[in-house]
Amino acid sequence: MAFSIVSIIHIVAFVFAFIELGLTAYLVSVFDGPWTSSPSEVNFMLFNSIWSLLVLLYIGITPLYYTHLFHRLASLALEAVTTIFWFAGSIALAADFGGPYHCGSSTPCGCTTAAITFGFFLWALFTVLTVLDTIESLRSRRHTTAQPKPYVGA
Repeated sequence: MAFSIVSIIHIVAFVFAFIELGLTAYLVSVFDGPWTSSPSEVNFMLFNSIWSLLVLLYIGITPLYYTHLFHRLASLALEAVTTIFWFAGSIALAADFGGPYHCGSSTPCGCTTAAITFGFFLWALFTVLTVLDTIESLRSRRHTTAQPKPYVGA
């Protein structure tokens, strides 16, 4: 069974989103305490991971088994929104925790750096998916390509 490039990118994005889910869940557990809460940037990246897994399940499973629930423009809009979410979350996390001076005793530097890196990888993957699906949507639009009928003289 041969996979298309879009299917491979979907699988890679699903695996990366699952890894990001584990990283950000760990960061939330590290920052959460009895008198403190985790930063909003980390919480947003956790939301992005869960959102991306749900979007990828919709885009991957719905056209195969529930075709009446799938809409190409809805999936394109979900991919575009997810791309924006990953870009915003990765930039926010990198701005607050990305520098070498932000690593303290309470911040796990390796896990934070990995979460930032996987966030930017996911942003790039969703950008590619959005562009490829946009091209496919534009290519598959209905155009009138009917040839004019030849004139039959009287």
